Amino acid sequence: MKTGKIGNIGFHVLLVALCVVIPSGLNAQSGRPFVPKDFQVPDKLETERFRLRMLTVNDVVKDYDAVMTSVEHLRGVFGPQSTWPKPELTLEQDLIDLGWHQKEFQTRRSFAYTVMDPPESECLGCVYIVPTRKRGYDAEVYLWVRASEFKKGLDAALYDAVKSWVEKRWPFKKVAYPGRDIGWEAWESLPE
Repeated sequence: MKTGKIGNIGFHVLLVALCVVIPSGLNAQSGRPFVPKDFQVPDKLETERFRLRMLTVNDVVKDYDAVMTSVEHLRGVFGPQSTWPKPELTLEQDLIDLGWHQKEFQTRRSFAYTVMDPPESECLGCVYIVPTRKRGYDAEVYLWVRASEFKKGLDAALYDAVKSWVEKRWPFKKVAYPGRDIGWEAWESLPE
């Protein structure tokens, strides 16, 4: 079997679908569901500059391009100890990651959104809304934009739009944006 080739995506989508079995989404801190059962998860956020929608395996080629053209720029987005993305990340590995994110979204365990330009010709970044273990918080939000868009000011625009969207549309009382509204050292020192 060949690996790392776009022609094998069908096989790997099947593999991800067969192997990823996740129970319903629970809040890491309390054992409660991450979002209420009756909560309507927002399917998108649109502005003049970008569109957020669920990240799926169908986004692998555009997502991989965004990640691999921005490896050094993205290092540390999930914390100073994070090694993502590794320069040797393959298309196949990215596909598996996207399958995991898609399944977690479907099971309401966490929510990964791709950030696309309005015509959906290019992936500009991603947004992740995830449960937290930190006491006093309901969720953590991480986001990134590709290096070329960071230079154009998209990171600040995306952060502002997402923060407002989460505040207005999501059921959380207190959300953390580690590395943004709270420094990494302060975040890491909070009790679980």
